Amino acid sequence: MSDPSTSRSNSSPSNTSPSSSPSADASSRGASSTSASSTDTSSPGSSGAATREFPSDAPLQVEIHDGIMTLTLRRAERRNAVNQELADALDRAFAIAEATASVRVIVLTGAGGYFSAGTDLSEGTSPKTPDGGSYGFVRRRRSVPVIAAVEGFALGGGFEMVLACDLVVAARDARFGLPEVKRGVVANCGAFFRTPAKLPATAATEMLLTGDPISAPRAVELGLVNTVTEPGHALAGALELAGRITANSPVAVAETTRALIEARDLAEEPLWPLTDRASQTLWASPDREEGIRAFFEKREPRWTVR
Repeated sequence: MSDPSTSRSNSSPSNTSPSSSPSADASSRGASSTSASSTDTSSPGSSGAATREFPSDAPLQVEIHDGIMTLTLRRAERRNAVNQELADALDRAFAIAEATASVRVIVLTGAGGYFSAGTDLSEGTSPKTPDGGSYGFVRRRRSVPVIAAVEGFALGGGFEMVLACDLVVAARDARFGLPEVKRGVVANCGAFFRTPAKLPATAATEMLLTGDPISAPRAVELGLVNTVTEPGHALAGALELAGRITANSPVAVAETTRALIEARDLAEEPLWPLTDRASQTLWASPDREEGIRAFFEKREPRWTVR
């Protein structure tokens, strides 16, 4: 779910796990000696060819250097809220990363001093893709590790995007939160079970039930964030961490990531229906309509006591 300031109306997600994304065989990754420079244009799967698929006015900026694909959400006027166009672009970028042996790590960040507010309300529902699920990658099966570089805030669905990443680097003033309950909706992109998987259960429950955000230093204490940087330096910190990964065996990194994601998927498969049920209940509830209306009218919601 997204931060209600730019969030969608809540709809129930699919119960079905997305199919596997296009992925390169790990051995081909290890065998490749192609430089991951954005000037490499020797083949359709090369990094140069990949970056040319995303024009300068696209909602997603894609850069590849030294084995690292940096994806920058570029909808700053909407606090990097994700619409279908951006979800489709993320889906395509992740597919390219899996198919390009020279791409060893993905770094995901946002432009304009924000990470993401989640789903764009104008979309009506959470944007999904067949291979990646919500936002084009939240349920994607992959072998390329992903690092979130967080400036500003990651709220609602934006936080669920962070939870879908493997590692997190955040600016000291960054905030993470799940404000859905304040607006009569629920987090429906994995937060029900991924938050307690990555944070202590009591801290995760507090976030989910109060809707209050936590700071980056607190997120480090709780084990969510790997590294805190000074404001404006989260991307640099994430690139440094990515460089430490690319120094290692390509096959070993790919197979480790693949195993971690497959283990995650096996554990989560019976849990997604719980999210679906909660989403369906809220979709039919007057609380959802009242909560979102109250936000746009800049007033406190008047909940119906039943």
